[in-house]
Amino acid sequence: MNLAAYAEQHGLGRVGARPPLGAYLRETWRRREFMWLLALYRVRADNQRNQLGLAWVVLRPIINAVVYGTVFGLIMGGAKPDRFIEFLIVGVFFFEFFSRTFTSGAKSITSNRALVQSLRFPRIVLPMARVLEELVLFLPTLAVLLIFVTVRGNTPQWHWLLLVPLVLLYAMFNVGLTLITSRLSVHLSDLSEILPFISRLLFFSTGIFFDLESRFEGNEVALRILDFQPLHELLTLARGLLLDGQYTIDNPWYWMYFAVWSVALLVVGIVFFWQAEERYGRD
Repeated sequence: MNLAAYAEQHGLGRVGARPPLGAYLRETWRRREFMWLLALYRVRADNQRNQLGLAWVVLRPIINAVVYGTVFGLIMGGAKPDRFIEFLIVGVFFFEFFSRTFTSGAKSITSNRALVQSLRFPRIVLPMARVLEELVLFLPTLAVLLIFVTVRGNTPQWHWLLLVPLVLLYAMFNVGLTLITSRLSVHLSDLSEILPFISRLLFFSTGIFFDLESRFEGNEVALRILDFQPLHELLTLARGLLLDGQYTIDNPWYWMYFAVWSVALLVVGIVFFWQAEERYGRD
């Protein structure tokens, strides 16, 4: 019997060894308080350097909406969607959660290399804490969004409660994507420089400030492709819920499509990230 087998027989495991997936997930659940505190600490740390502090959580997407609305509202002229301001605000506020998670979540392992190398814990905690941080930042902006659309003449409806499962699915989608990009960034250090450009491309091509259905009216192939674009599904569902009577959910299958995207991406992301657990902190 060699030394490694002897050590394993007596309950001594290799440092940094990857546990079975079930044990890995149970250990992650036991670290949920650490994950939550890490997310809150980052929220405070990232905003306390500014005089307005946490107010920037809401001000940032509002300023983005004003800038994009001014620029593209003038450029598009009469081609703007109906109720352009509400249409744009919903798009910008919801996309902000994805954009910030997509670009910052990829660095969750590489930017915490010292922590990864010095302490024993499931590394999946770090990207999940990053998504949790962005979710904490997103919820106040969602509250502001509800107030805004109400002030603009949209009477609160019971179906607004469907925003709860929609945001939950959205968070699952972002967790899965972040787990994939955070592992890839460990192996491909230049990826974090490329992701902002991908995010920008998605912003300008997902229908944040123009109606994709109107733009591709008559092009059945393009419209069919849009049916399976997850961010387009998300924005269509959000606008259909909040701007009821003006923007409807023409394809109710979007709920199922986006749910499948979210669950599938989460499962794939967890397995993909777990498979490289031994390599984090070494590469």
